[in-house]
Amino acid sequence: MSELLTTDKQLEQVILVAVRTPDLSEAVVQEHLDELAFLAETAGAEPGRRFVQSLTMADKRSYVGSGKLQEILEYLKVHEDISGVIFDDELSPSQLKNIEAVLKRRILDRTNLILDIFARRARTAHAKTQVELAQYQYLLPRLTRMWTHLERQRGGIGMRGPGEKEIETDRRIIRDIIAKLKDDLKKIDRQMATQRKNRGKLVRVALVGYTNVGKSTLMTALSKSEVFAENKLFATLDTTVRKVVIGNLPFLLADTVGFIRKLPHHLVESFKSTLDEVREADVLLHIVDISHPGFEQQIEVVHETLREIDDREKPVILVFNKVDAFTHIEKEADDLTPATRANVSLDELKTTWMAKGTPSLFISALQKTNFEEFKETLYNTVMKVHVTRFPYNDFLYPDFNEEGEEGADGID
Repeated sequence: MSELLTTDKQLEQVILVAVRTPDLSEAVVQEHLDELAFLAETAGAEPGRRFVQSLTMADKRSYVGSGKLQEILEYLKVHEDISGVIFDDELSPSQLKNIEAVLKRRILDRTNLILDIFARRARTAHAKTQVELAQYQYLLPRLTRMWTHLERQRGGIGMRGPGEKEIETDRRIIRDIIAKLKDDLKKIDRQMATQRKNRGKLVRVALVGYTNVGKSTLMTALSKSEVFAENKLFATLDTTVRKVVIGNLPFLLADTVGFIRKLPHHLVESFKSTLDEVREADVLLHIVDISHPGFEQQIEVVHETLREIDDREKPVILVFNKVDAFTHIEKEADDLTPATRANVSLDELKTTWMAKGTPSLFISALQKTNFEEFKETLYNTVMKVHVTRFPYNDFLYPDFNEEGEEGADGID
C-alpha cells in the first residue's frame, strides 16, 4: 500500500486532480476537492494546487487527457518538492500504471487515501483486521504496477520472466491472506453478535451521519463519558456503545463510523460488523453538520448508504448539529437583510425546509444549545419503542422532566 510519509519537520507536498463530468457543476467539483484536501490533511499531507479537466467521462487510459497529464508533468518539473499526486476517484490498475509512468511520482487515488487514513486510525484488533482486509482486496488487482522494475527480466516469447512469476506467487500469498482475514472477521463478527445479545433487550439507538459532523461529541454529551473526538475525518473507526439514561428510561447508544461520498466498496464489505450496529438499531439519530456548505449533499450520501445497508423501517430523528457556528443575531422586524450564517436565528432555522417532514432538531453538541428539547424528543421516541417491546411492564415511567436523573456506564 502507498502511504503518505511525513516527518515532524515537514509535511509531504501533494497536488490534487479531478475530472468534471457534465452532471457535475464547478461548485460541486470544488466541494469534492475541498473534501479531498481535508482527507489529505488528515493523512498528514499538505495539499497544494488543484487540476480539473472537463470531460464527458474520465479517460480510461489515464483518467485525464494526455494534454492535461502533460500540463501536470510540466508543473511537477518546476515544483520538485511535490512528491505525490492524489486523484479524486478510484483509479483502475492500468490507469495507475500509465499515470505513474508519465508523472514519475507517487500516485494515490481517493480509495487508497481513505484506506491510508483508516490504517492510521485503527486501534482495536477488530478495526485493524477490517482495514487490513480492505487493503489487500484493493492491492490484489494492482500488483503488476509494483513490479515494473522487473520488466527487463521478462522473457521474449510469452513474457514469462521472473518478474511475472514473482507476481503470481504474491497473488497466491495475498489470496491466502484475504481468506484468513475473512475467517478472522467471521469469528469476530460472531463474538460481537454475542455481545449484542448479552446487552439485553434495551432499546438500541445508533448515531449515523457523514464523517466529522460531531457524533462522538454528541455521544460524550449524552453519556457523560469521554469518547475520542477530533476535527479530522474518520476520527473514530470502532463502534462505541454506552448505556444512557434520560429521565428514568435506559437505552443503548452506539457511535458508528462516519460515512463519506465515494466510500470504497472494500470498506463497506470489511466494516459489515460495524454497520450491523446500524442495522440492529431501533432508532437512528442522523447527525448533520449544518455549518458545512454542502450539508444537503452529505444528507443524501447518508441516505443512500443507509438504503444500501438497511432496508428496515425505523424511526429517524434528523439532528442539525453545530448551530453554534451561526451568530444568531435577532433581526429587527423591518430588517430586509437576507438571512445568512451571520444573522440567522434558531427560530428562523425552525421555519425552514429542514424542520419539515422527518422530526428535526437544531442543537450544538459542544455548547449543549437546545439540548433539553433534543433529550425530550429522544426520550419520547425511545419510549414509543420501549412500550411496544414491553407492553406489560409494571414499572411506571413518568413524563420526561428536567429534574430526571441521568446516568451512563460503558459497554465494551
